[in-house]
Amino acid sequence: MTSTVPSDRTGDDLTGDDMTGDGAYREMAELGVGALWRHLGNLFTTEPISRAVPFHWSYRALRPYMLHFAGALSIEEAQRRVLMLVNPGLREQSATATGLYAGIQVILPGEQAQAHRHTSNAFRFIIEGSGAYTTVAGERVHMHPGDLLLTPGWRWHDHYHEGDGPMMWLDGLDFPLVNALDTGFFELYPETAQPASVPDGLSSRQFIHGRLNPAWVSERTVSSPIGNYPWVETQRAFESIADSAAGSAVDGVLLEYTNPWNGGPVLPTMSCRIQRLAPGFRGAARRHTAATILHVVRGEGTTVVDGEEFHWAEHDVLTVPSWASYQHVNSSRSAAAMLFSYTNEPVVRALGLYREQLL
Repeated sequence: MTSTVPSDRTGDDLTGDDMTGDGAYREMAELGVGALWRHLGNLFTTEPISRAVPFHWSYRALRPYMLHFAGALSIEEAQRRVLMLVNPGLREQSATATGLYAGIQVILPGEQAQAHRHTSNAFRFIIEGSGAYTTVAGERVHMHPGDLLLTPGWRWHDHYHEGDGPMMWLDGLDFPLVNALDTGFFELYPETAQPASVPDGLSSRQFIHGRLNPAWVSERTVSSPIGNYPWVETQRAFESIADSAAGSAVDGVLLEYTNPWNGGPVLPTMSCRIQRLAPGFRGAARRHTAATILHVVRGEGTTVVDGEEFHWAEHDVLTVPSWASYQHVNSSRSAAAMLFSYTNEPVVRALGLYREQLL
């Protein structure tokens, strides 16, 4: 479609007030044109300015709402019964941090969450409960508190709870990024549940040994092939390190869940890590260009984000925007604190935009 200059005028006709007043700008806007000199300061800032703000969600405050809707809203009505953790600065995107989303999901005994798939990558970090499992691409993966379960993009997945009491977990997805790139697809499975086609937990049993991987598996996927990084293995890793390792001055003893094929992040858009803050730990301050979401596995403490103190307790969630300074403090003299976190660092690094600074 060919555009014409408003009022049937050409550029040669613009004189006097038309060239210096708002009239020319209004007419250019109708042509889909903007004046760079009016926006230069907003487009090229001296340092990152994040729309996301530091924010803290109390699990103790949210849990009653989870239980309320578990009783008031059926799984058939909701399909996924989730409380979204929406950053005040990112409400339009329903995002928790730039490019990242967090939510808390609950499923009750006997419930089956409809099978579906989407291009967004996802994971589940289990908070509480027992007896539930998720089926991902035909593999039933059982849930236990502290487990990290992966659902790479475009894999069929559904959840079933055959135990007692509510099952709750933290959902992490990259759909804010996928939607921003206009690359999101979604599809419901023809049935409520997909059939199991491989032995339960096979992927974890084949790959969790670290340096010994199955040589007969030829596909080297960009996402980790491990369905579940079980808490018992994570706990064993920390116990073997104990207090022998100095760890990071910023993050204490920090471990990363990795893809056994390449040693990189478990998902191409999200890096997942877990850290132990020793009793009395007071971390150095740092900032970096990766947005971060933290989940408290155990313990209590404080994280100072851009000078604002956020006091956290077990199962709370905290977001640290890109280029915001942060500092972790465990004031307990007797108990260690443990934090699970995920970031958009793989994307930032892939674009050559990662930068960090100790403060």
